[in-house]
Amino acid sequence: MFRIGNGYDVHRLVAGRKLILGGVEIPHSLGLDGHSDADALLHAICDALLGAVGCGDIGKYFPDTDPEWKGVSSLLLLRKVGEMCNERGFAISNIDSIIAAQKPKIAPYIQKMQENIAEALNIDSGQVNVKATTTETLGFVGREEGMAAYAVALLQKKDGM
Repeated sequence: MFRIGNGYDVHRLVAGRKLILGGVEIPHSLGLDGHSDADALLHAICDALLGAVGCGDIGKYFPDTDPEWKGVSSLLLLRKVGEMCNERGFAISNIDSIIAAQKPKIAPYIQKMQENIAEALNIDSGQVNVKATTTETLGFVGREEGMAAYAVALLQKKDGM
């Protein structure tokens, strides 16, 4: 049995925060605002995985009202979501994702993002795809007010479960 889930996340860009995407700190004058490290890519992937196993969304497990998650690395959240999928008898087949950002250029960091995601989920980096796009200066992303991320995850029921 296969299950598919999709995820979406968006965060505002603000001064005084580090820009973290895919668990990689990217040099930029602005960072994403949020309760954790505001890694929109990892949050979208978490939502895709949770959706595939029918477990709601990231806010259900890591609410922004809980001080335990204040400033935490989203790699930890992703690891916990991966464990939830495993406990429910599902293996991750693959993840495909897109980061929408006008600036900075994301391409130089994609390989490391894929490696970080794969390591957090205990899967091969070839099972993870990260892409980046601009919005051609359109919308809040194009005006550099924020960034968005989209993800799709395909999971497969493990044998005997």
